[in-house]
Amino acid sequence: MSKTVLAIGGHIGDMDLTAGPTLTKMVLNGDRAILLACTYGERGHPRLSPDEYRVQKVREGEQFAADIGAEFRVLDYSDGFLPDDDEVANQIADVIRAEKPDIIITHWTKSIHRDHERAAALAERARFLAALPVDSPLGRHSVRQLLHADNWEDAEGFVPDFYVSIPDEAFERWRAAIQKQAFARGETYGFRYIDYYTALMSAKGCLVGTSRACGFMVGGDPTYQLADL
Repeated sequence: MSKTVLAIGGHIGDMDLTAGPTLTKMVLNGDRAILLACTYGERGHPRLSPDEYRVQKVREGEQFAADIGAEFRVLDYSDGFLPDDDEVANQIADVIRAEKPDIIITHWTKSIHRDHERAAALAERARFLAALPVDSPLGRHSVRQLLHADNWEDAEGFVPDFYVSIPDEAFERWRAAIQKQAFARGETYGFRYIDYYTALMSAKGCLVGTSRACGFMVGGDPTYQLADL
């Protein structure tokens, strides 16, 4: 039976890097994947204005999703200014009610980026709100599984307890897709994102006896942990 996974990131590109290989694997297995960015991430370029970079970020996010066979959404909030309130949580809850994901992937709760921390909190709050019996034409929906992705910027207290093996086909498709994002190539501030996450997958694979793997932390009630994605 196919599943739907909703990946909620603070900025366009966050979940593409951290959850992207797993989303690609799931799509190749016949599942549905949705990338939802809470902000445009438009203030992260040293040479382009936020308005210029916003257009580029949206285009890159759309292209990445298309390349791995996923869907792309972005909320209308600005990089660095993501509110932490029920208005935003209800927007995400409406996506959950409408799309009925089986799995949510989001940031870890501790980060050097406020938007990452707030996206994680909003995902948890939206998951709760979507399950309530409220007066909504979309009805209600309970998400059984919430996972926190491994991000070098969200490292405080992050200890993976759930691993997903990444086969060669999924890895190669993800790598080809993520190469089209300027920040991932290191063209903004020079960090070698693609090299880092490629090496991280190899390191996690060593821990679980596969060539590559992505590590996650399981969130929410452990009663609802899934054996596999």
